[in-house]
Amino acid sequence: MGGLTSQNPNFSTRVPGPVRKQLAGHDAGLVNCAQIPPFPIGDGKSIGRKNKTGLLLCWSIKYHIRVDSSQIGAKMGVYAVAICLFFSLSVVLCLRIPNLSSDIEKDTILSSVCHPGNQPNPRTLRSDQLTVLINGYSESRIPLLHSIAASYSASPVVSSVLVLWGNPHTSPLTLSHLAHNLSVSSWGNAAISLVPQSSSSLNARFLPRLSIGTRAVLVCDDDVEVDLKTVEFAFRMWKGNPDRLIGIFVRSHDIDMTRKEWIYTVHPNKYSIVLTKFMMMKREYLFKYSCGGGSLMREMRKMVDEMQNCEDILMNFVVAEETNTGPLMVGAERARDWGDPRNEDSDGDGLRLVRDVGLSSRKAEHRKRRGKCITEFHRVFGRMPLRFSYGKLVSSVGEQGLCKKGTNLVLCDH
Repeated sequence: MGGLTSQNPNFSTRVPGPVRKQLAGHDAGLVNCAQIPPFPIGDGKSIGRKNKTGLLLCWSIKYHIRVDSSQIGAKMGVYAVAICLFFSLSVVLCLRIPNLSSDIEKDTILSSVCHPGNQPNPRTLRSDQLTVLINGYSESRIPLLHSIAASYSASPVVSSVLVLWGNPHTSPLTLSHLAHNLSVSSWGNAAISLVPQSSSSLNARFLPRLSIGTRAVLVCDDDVEVDLKTVEFAFRMWKGNPDRLIGIFVRSHDIDMTRKEWIYTVHPNKYSIVLTKFMMMKREYLFKYSCGGGSLMREMRKMVDEMQNCEDILMNFVVAEETNTGPLMVGAERARDWGDPRNEDSDGDGLRLVRDVGLSSRKAEHRKRRGKCITEFHRVFGRMPLRFSYGKLVSSVGEQGLCKKGTNLVLCDH
């Protein structure tokens, strides 16, 4: 009576720790496990039953109290308690059973999206719009995620917004609410869809999904708000430079001659890396990152999973290897970075909840880990493909000369 059985004869397990604590002092009867019926998520796909997020099961915990038959007359109250326990403590805990063969699952997903038959005809891809891919993970950022997704959807150059939810531990109920709220929050013609991920792998943000029907994609984070004029300007610049990575936030690689290792840093006058806070590229690079490169790329994608970092650096390696050129930086009119660790939470607006969940919240450790990524990618590539760029593209060219107006020197066109 202390074990459990499943409706699936091939599945057996023990009662989880939190449930076992609730059962302390009682006899646990048989536990029936049944799959939850699927329910819609975002673009009409569903989770539940067999799906990429894992197997969802219901545990029905039934309490049984043994009572000696000779004491039935004196123990009628116990029966009443047992009935109450049966109904009040027959709880359904929806548990996401982790996939014990995650590597096999990842390979299966890759083989599916990388199959040529599952890729759209390049001639059918739209050139006048782009697809926005927002990476989401932290539930504390959901209100900000709503705002950012809605803002992108209002742009006439955006075809659709896909929110790639990379937290496999988020409850199905939260996912359902998030999918619904996103689907009704569009401010324009672009649909917003939730795409739950089967794992927290950062590589998943670069999958060449069939639902991406545009030549250009904008990969971005859930904590950066960029004004639409900058989005549209960046898209125009990408059209003129479709083989380059376009971005707003840039960093550099360099070498520490003392330690003889690569480092991740910032230079005031040059850059070689565009961050996925805002990264625009052609769709083909998603395929090259996820499906190309053979065993070398598999090894480097595995590094990304192990480090839980550096997917943006690896994409810069892939593109630089392809083009032998550096990325292009565009000037932004307004780019609010909520996740930057330099933000100060002095006004009690809850900024800390948004800021401190980011990968870069521990600045020194973050830079050290990313320097290690550069070193390892260089080792695998066998050479350093990253190239420096030195300029910034701006949306307008104003007068730079100074004129005297009154008692002040100001820009002549002001």
